[in-house]
Amino acid sequence: MRIWGITDTGLVRRENQDAYATAVIADCTVAVVCDGMGGTNGGHMASTIAVDTLLEKLRDTFRLDMEQAQVKNAVLQGIAQANDAIRAKAAEDETLVNMGTTMVCAVCRDNEALVFNVGDSRGYLIGESGIRQITRDHSVVENMVERGDITPAQARRHPRRNLITRALGPDAQVETDVFTVPWQQGNFLLLCTDGLVNTVTDQEMLFEVMHENDLDSCVDRLMAAAKEQGAPDNVTVVLLQNL
Repeated sequence: MRIWGITDTGLVRRENQDAYATAVIADCTVAVVCDGMGGTNGGHMASTIAVDTLLEKLRDTFRLDMEQAQVKNAVLQGIAQANDAIRAKAAEDETLVNMGTTMVCAVCRDNEALVFNVGDSRGYLIGESGIRQITRDHSVVENMVERGDITPAQARRHPRRNLITRALGPDAQVETDVFTVPWQQGNFLLLCTDGLVNTVTDQEMLFEVMHENDLDSCVDRLMAAAKEQGAPDNVTVVLLQNL
């Protein structure tokens, strides 16, 4: 397994409210990406709490040779605990009352990967057959796309593209989507915040991952591409390769 990650404030925002982490815990490789929201300090705090709380739970829970159902339940419990931790912190300070965060998380083991998401941060599966979006955005514009009101290309530039319908923090209970994907040798998983999605097309992501020779600079090239398009939001990219 090879892993690369990068995060950047972008060209407009003053603070980076994204957070990410990767870890190998027992026989699982874990990657998590969060995009915070909620004022000057709240977004960064929410995303950091979410990443730290989830990884702490998984380090306490994961053991070698767990059943896949046990792995799934441990992650879902960790996400619920992250939600509780964000809400508890927000209750301590009225300036943090609206803070929250998206989350996309991948847990890879053997020939299978579990991908979890809340909000509009995305997970993609990339391989010789192309690029496939695994996750479904929990957002206003995604609902508009599904109704046929706008196209996916229009959604990337729509003025309401930042309005999400699910997040960690706002509600006492969090609903998490879970996807099981094949994790074959040579495949890639790409996790990212909407700062990449709204500036770099899926086909551009595919080209940089599969058709450029230097994988070690892939996430740097994706970041540069986002900045070439103005990078109005924070941008975070994590890339995993199954060797």
